[in-house]
Amino acid sequence: MTEQKQARLGVGAVVIHQGQVLLVKRKTPPYAGQWAIPGGKVHYGESLKAAAEREVLEETGITIQAGEPIYSFEIIQRDSEGPHLHYVVIDLEASYLGGKPIARDDAAEAAWFDEAGLQKVDLNQITRELLVTKYQFSI
Repeated sequence: MTEQKQARLGVGAVVIHQGQVLLVKRKTPPYAGQWAIPGGKVHYGESLKAAAEREVLEETGITIQAGEPIYSFEIIQRDSEGPHLHYVVIDLEASYLGGKPIARDDAAEAAWFDEAGLQKVDLNQITRELLVTKYQFSI
């Protein structure tokens, strides 16, 4: 009997502090090399808020308090044999509590960005859409 693949649940945290948004440069697929909202997989039995707080701390060294969901999206990547990656991601609004961005875990880099800085990096399209539609960033 072959193992049935299932979609994975992911979570992200939108952390805006003093007019800047916290982003990570992804080290691994999907979207390796692009800047995006920090986040990752939700563990079985873990709440979305706990997962967001853990993932941001693991990837950036920043401590947050996760709030409510504000955005969701789905990633399905296919090859000649069909789907090989499927994530459903829920982004939560989050409050900055402390720390300085240091890339850790599966982040190649971590930093705060203002609107001008966002225009100079390879920003993930989903992150761009989120920042423009929900936060009125001009990027």
